[in-house]
Amino acid sequence: MNNPSLDLQIQTLPSNPGVYQYYDKDGKILYVGKAKNLKKRVASYFNKIHDTAKTNVLVKKIVTIKHIVVTSEQDALLLENNLIKKLQPRYNVLLRDDKTYPWICIKKEPFPRIFPTRRMVKDGSEYFGPYTNFKVVNTILDLIKELYPLRTCNYDLSPSNINSGKFKVCLEYHIGNCKGGCEGYESAENYQSHVNVIREILKGNFKESLKDFKVKMLQFASNMEFEEAQKT
Repeated sequence: MNNPSLDLQIQTLPSNPGVYQYYDKDGKILYVGKAKNLKKRVASYFNKIHDTAKTNVLVKKIVTIKHIVVTSEQDALLLENNLIKKLQPRYNVLLRDDKTYPWICIKKEPFPRIFPTRRMVKDGSEYFGPYTNFKVVNTILDLIKELYPLRTCNYDLSPSNINSGKFKVCLEYHIGNCKGGCEGYESAENYQSHVNVIREILKGNFKESLKDFKVKMLQFASNMEFEEAQKT
């Protein structure tokens, strides 16, 4: 690195989770990013040649590095998302690939669906996250669905539609993944009670379902270890 000022800025960065911001010589913001380890992540920009020309150009323009320390990688994700939306840094736009992180949505509807998404729709639905990647999201949802069968169809399960016999149960019902709310085999109240517990799980409140959830997590871990053993 040829810039002693930048070198000093990097040396004084903490090794905590946080958000970093790059500025050019005119004090204009170039890029916002998040890191589990601020010092390690920022230093990585300057000690290698990058795969894309745009990233190499970005690095050459950086004059000032600012940072905000947070308590967790999750907080860093949230802060990064908010700052990108607010500041619209040029290189976040130019380098945007998968910069929108996944959330888990509890849809506002009768017999709410619960699914992963990158889009937040302001229709009263609830969103939990963001998460680091879809693998994490899908693992969480797989665990939840093992405990609480949820519907995956997009039918309008209003009381009038159910009472009129508009829908028929599908394969998901027959293989035990759904309890058939579409034909009235499961009450809206019973389904909603499961959704209420899932909401608490997603908030990190495990009291009601901790025992069952722990059992499922151990089963999943055991299965994953077995699969890994088979590969070797």
